[in-house]
Amino acid sequence: MLDFTYKRISQEEAKKIMDSESKYIILDVRREEEFREGHIKNAINIPNEDISPYELLDLDIEMDTPILVYCRSGHRSLTASLKLSLAGYKDIYEFGGILTWPYEIVK
Repeated sequence: MLDFTYKRISQEEAKKIMDSESKYIILDVRREEEFREGHIKNAINIPNEDISPYELLDLDIEMDTPILVYCRSGHRSLTASLKLSLAGYKDIYEFGGILTWPYEIVK
């Protein structure tokens, strides 16, 4: 039986994690050109299309490191979160899209 899970959280909850935790990854799963137009501070960009449910990301992180996932509107982040879970990551938080992100964005 496959064990895949991720948590859907609000953007407010994601911001609280970013402000209070020291060990986490912010993952922007939009295309590179979208990322360059503006993204959440400290986010890394790996497009959803480049994430495989069968292999780990090329990141030097432990499997239980919290990964906060977002995209433009919330659709690709759901797909990416599922693929990350299938790849074996254990602590995934999907928080929607940058279109409704009420906090700072860097360009």
